Amino acid sequence: MSDGPLMLLDTASLYFRAYYGVPDSVKAPDGTPINAVRGLLDMIARLVTDHRPTRLVACWDEDWRPEFRVAAIPSYKAHRVADPSTDAEEVPETLAPQVPIIAEVLAALGIARAGAQGFEADDVIGTLTARETARTSGRGPVLVVTGDRDLFQLIDDDAGVRVLYTIRGIKDIEQIDTARLTERYAVASGSAYADMAVLRGDPSDGLPGVAGIGEKTAAALLAKYGDLPALLAARDAGDPGLTATQRRRLTEAAAYLAVAPGVVRVATDAPVELAPRRGGLDTLDLPRDPADPEALVDLTERWGLDSSVRRVLTALAHH
Repeated sequence: MSDGPLMLLDTASLYFRAYYGVPDSVKAPDGTPINAVRGLLDMIARLVTDHRPTRLVACWDEDWRPEFRVAAIPSYKAHRVADPSTDAEEVPETLAPQVPIIAEVLAALGIARAGAQGFEADDVIGTLTARETARTSGRGPVLVVTGDRDLFQLIDDDAGVRVLYTIRGIKDIEQIDTARLTERYAVASGSAYADMAVLRGDPSDGLPGVAGIGEKTAAALLAKYGDLPALLAARDAGDPGLTATQRRRLTEAAAYLAVAPGVVRVATDAPVELAPRRGGLDTLDLPRDPADPEALVDLTERWGLDSSVRRVLTALAHH
């Protein structure tokens, strides 16, 4: 295994960003929209060029709405279910056919792709981050690329874990470390961000949070008590540092607070497996040459990806 920066892509988050950030007028020769594929490839080329990772993994949602999270909080992502009979996610009609193309192009390039049965890409990222920091004794660096704030919980300066956050589209990327996290959310660590997210909730994920406790109040309570377990202990002890209203709201949300941390926090021990890789590759190393040149040429010609694939190949050759 090569040493150097490990870059972990929250792939679905990125191809959704690419889909909405690149016009759907970008099409293959047969007229098929290919904006998400082109946008994601362009983003990978830029990330490799700008950050020089030696290893990169496209992390995949094998289960976008895991049963263990739904069992704990049934509303988890429920509003995004397109077909209740299959629990399929609502995906734009012109995006869904592009996802298998993305997988095929990544395979032909030789870029590692990983998932875990019954888990989300966030859990794959959390697990690979934990493995890497254990392997390097916390020296990192690990760069998590996402448009999802949930992964801010992994930020850890001491372990060398930072987030490259796609703010808008595919070009506007901000590096988030602990100082920036504190500046934006008034929390002291990635772990504190997860605790704040539990209290605040997240309508986009169907997490109700604690009624009446928003982001600022949550951050202030965590600054006072240190973490969520200490805050709940203060609630149970009738600590005078809590107002009567805060204590009441935390008490009324007791059932939610008992299970929400297990939903919000990403797994660090998911059964992550690499997708089969062409060319006999079995590491996370970025290739300098495509793993399957013939397949890559065929895919490039069929889907009209010449400029985007060329940019990725140039980036890989010089990383």
